[in-house]
Amino acid sequence: MNWRDLLYFSKGERRALTLLLCLISISWIILLVTDNKQNYTSNENKQMTEPVKTTRNTIVGRPNPEKAKTATSGRKNNSFRKESKFLPREIKNTSGRKTFPKVEKYPAGTVVELNAADTTILKKVPGIGSTFARRIVKYRELLGGFYSVSQLCEVYGIDEERYNAMKSWFSVDLSTICKVFVNQVPVKSLYKHPYINKQQARIIEQLRKQKGKLSGWENLQLLEEFTETDKERLMPYLSFE
Repeated sequence: MNWRDLLYFSKGERRALTLLLCLISISWIILLVTDNKQNYTSNENKQMTEPVKTTRNTIVGRPNPEKAKTATSGRKNNSFRKESKFLPREIKNTSGRKTFPKVEKYPAGTVVELNAADTTILKKVPGIGSTFARRIVKYRELLGGFYSVSQLCEVYGIDEERYNAMKSWFSVDLSTICKVFVNQVPVKSLYKHPYINKQQARIIEQLRKQKGKLSGWENLQLLEEFTETDKERLMPYLSFE
């Protein structure tokens, strides 16, 4: 077999070889270009990330302001430490609880008028603190005043035992009670009273529309919504003027 036959290529084979060579050369060129770009960008990033070193010129004969600041601050700290040695230290409350001054209680035999006492006076009664003093005043405002010391049992949190311990400290002045004018006040104001519910307030409004004006308790006592207990509780508070 002749060696020339081995190196002989047809026209189609020659085209395929030339195309293959072109592709190989193009791929080598692309690889070279991309490597150069990567090296260039990495060098630029290094230059950008490196801190710029600057040198400050110091002039002889002029003080450095930074050194002067540190020197003066050091003197102030030293002088403050020397002075603090002789100053009394404040005792801090590390428990985190608020401390209140103790309230002096009334001596035995003292009688407090329940409708005139504010929270400061109520807290001087043994067994009553800030919480119960606020509750008593709030309930008194809703009622319009107490007509009996026994109404303290209706204050939230005052049970029979606590009431028995405090009842001897109080008296009640009936002349200070603020009455509800049945023929004048609107319905919303009526059922805001602790002893009048919404249904009773609406019945009072209907009777006012029918009769124009209620003359007295006799207009209510025959109704099913007002019991004898309601009458006893409401008599000191209702005014039919």
